[in-house]
Amino acid sequence: MGTAQDGGEGVDWSLSSPLSVAPVEGEAAARFRAIRDEHFEFVWRSVRRLGVPDADVDDAAQQVFIVLSRRLDEIAAGSERAFLFGTAMRVAMQVRRTMRRRGEVSLSEDGAAELPLEPPDTGPDAEELLAQRRARAMLDEVLETLPLDVRAVFVLFELEEMRVPEIASLLGIPLGTAASRLRRGRELFQAELSRVQARKKRSIR
Repeated sequence: MGTAQDGGEGVDWSLSSPLSVAPVEGEAAARFRAIRDEHFEFVWRSVRRLGVPDADVDDAAQQVFIVLSRRLDEIAAGSERAFLFGTAMRVAMQVRRTMRRRGEVSLSEDGAAELPLEPPDTGPDAEELLAQRRARAMLDEVLETLPLDVRAVFVLFELEEMRVPEIASLLGIPLGTAASRLRRGRELFQAELSRVQARKKRSIR
């Protein structure tokens, strides 16, 4: 699988790249490029926050755009973001099912415990980097416990900073359902965060 970079930066998505999945020519190619350029980072963040391990994020994002290229003619103008997020959810589910069949675990289930308790050197940059890694690993661990439908709403609201009406429209669900899932997500997130923090405190005593 590909190596994930922060935010998906560094991945060559030009039409000359082997990763390119754009239609070959014409208006369809131009539209594909515009959608890809506008939404790539959103897709990359989405698949990661929906539970795809770091090592598989680039490949999962690529798969979303492969689906986009095959179904481009079916996607109405203005609905591209909704299509991409829905596809990202399905790709993330597929990756996670494959992991379960293989008996693999994600970083949030395993890698967080392996982070060193102290930075490799005493420089402030190293300490800050380690703190960021710990915070990210803890976020992943807590998000991992949320049901996917709840997790999607929580991620879009809390991390993508979208409003509830936008989320409802994006996911094609009633406004009340989106609001209910957000409340549930916040409750589950806070409860699990408290458990994780308490466990980590006990582990360093």
